[in-house]
Amino acid sequence: MKKVLLTIFMLALVAAVYAQGKNSGIANLRSFDERPLHFGFLIGINTMDFRVYNSGVPDPKTGEILYADVLDLTPGLNIGIISSYKLTSKLNLRFLPGISFGQRNMTYIRYDENGDFIGREESFKIKSTFLEFPLLLKYNAFRMHNSKPYLVGGINTRYDLAKNKQDKLLLTSLDPYLEFGAGFDFYLTYFRLSVEAKASIGLSNVLNPKGTGEEIDMEYTNALDKLNSRIFSLTFYFE
Repeated sequence: MKKVLLTIFMLALVAAVYAQGKNSGIANLRSFDERPLHFGFLIGINTMDFRVYNSGVPDPKTGEILYADVLDLTPGLNIGIISSYKLTSKLNLRFLPGISFGQRNMTYIRYDENGDFIGREESFKIKSTFLEFPLLLKYNAFRMHNSKPYLVGGINTRYDLAKNKQDKLLLTSLDPYLEFGAGFDFYLTYFRLSVEAKASIGLSNVLNPKGTGEEIDMEYTNALDKLNSRIFSLTFYFE
């Protein structure tokens, strides 16, 4: 799946560059930006992460301390539909409902009461399937023949459809995000291709302090003060 996605993205980029070179003297889709409403679809890859706040509190039974972090990132997939409304010549309001798939690999490192390293716990996967409802403002720069840079920012509400009871942690399902990014529009012969890099910063603590309900898992919850989600994405828009 990862190789297929990367192949699609590379082909899209090659097509954009080829079209730019082939039609360097022709302005494509001249009236595209004058339309009040646009529709399309998007596909992209993402990496999901946590900003981890460790409590540093020793286990009352053993005196051992656990510290957690996401030490490696795993690519995921996001798809969705595009509704874009022209507010002014420079601003568009964009609603991009969709679904994304990804995971975070949480690793715990164990220390004794003296702070000496004991060992590294085996990483466990926290998988997520998000319903996404982003509402963004897109600020357009001047069009440069068949390309145009832009900035984007706004809010996104995500709801996790995956079971929130993971192997060792219990997470909340609903989380608001602040999003910001930048990209380029490429005006091709029959459609506009946009390539965008974006960061999503979770605004709430997604850690449920009650834990999974299993006593053996409570040390993993107690080792944390809070978890904030962070998602980074590279997305292709076809309009």
